[in-house]
Amino acid sequence: MKYMLVMRATDAALEASKNIDFEEMLNAMGRYNESLIKAGVLLAGDGLSDPEEGFVVDFDSDPPLVTDGPYGETKELFNGFWIIQTSSKEEAAEWAKRCPLGPGSKLEVRRVTESDEFDQNNEYVRKEAGWREQLGTDKPVVG
Repeated sequence: MKYMLVMRATDAALEASKNIDFEEMLNAMGRYNESLIKAGVLLAGDGLSDPEEGFVVDFDSDPPLVTDGPYGETKELFNGFWIIQTSSKEEAAEWAKRCPLGPGSKLEVRRVTESDEFDQNNEYVRKEAGWREQLGTDKPVVG
């Protein structure tokens, strides 16, 4: 099973991070990532830039409205993610608990759906195998 671990922080966590040496934080995350790799569970992961560099596409209007960041409340912002593959939800939870995040931080864990969970007669579900081949990957292109 694949799971996405989504890193989120509160205002308190962001404030506390100002008192942590960046090199120390980088090393802690590096050790965590290395342990995921050595265990063979890490499929992907990246950090995200500051919200000021982002934008939001709001589909409440037609055409959709694009607004520059920052946006939303801090508790709504994602800071980075990992995609891991584990044998169970419990194993995913164990890996999530090992993440070196401090007080005020949260790690949302969501199962990634697999293409075989969808109607296999759907045109685009059938096309996905071809897209994967074109991209040279066995990872899902959509879903």
